[in-house]
Amino acid sequence: MADTPQTPADDALPEDRQTLLRREYHGQTARIQWHELQTYYARGAVVRVSSELDLVEVAVQLGLDNTEQFQQWITSGAVAAVKESEALAWYETNQELWAVVAAPWVLVQQREQ
Repeated sequence: MADTPQTPADDALPEDRQTLLRREYHGQTARIQWHELQTYYARGAVVRVSSELDLVEVAVQLGLDNTEQFQQWITSGAVAAVKESEALAWYETNQELWAVVAAPWVLVQQREQ
């Protein structure tokens, strides 16, 4: 049996999923105080995203399971677990962060004021 030819609609599917994820994560992105994230931090579910990256785009790539891109970000330090020293500093000032839930993770980003 011959392979089924790929149609233009098939090519559009990943982009459509990307667009839907982008819209969903953009709508869920909000500012939050660090104290409100303590439970998630204690579970190891909070991931820091460098201010050089687009927080929503990182969530989208996580939703798409783009492991190659994530490996690059992790290697460069642009995406990482929140360090204990960082968490303590944020706790002391109750730092306001941008956050988006990309289950099971909470992605956070400190923006320059």
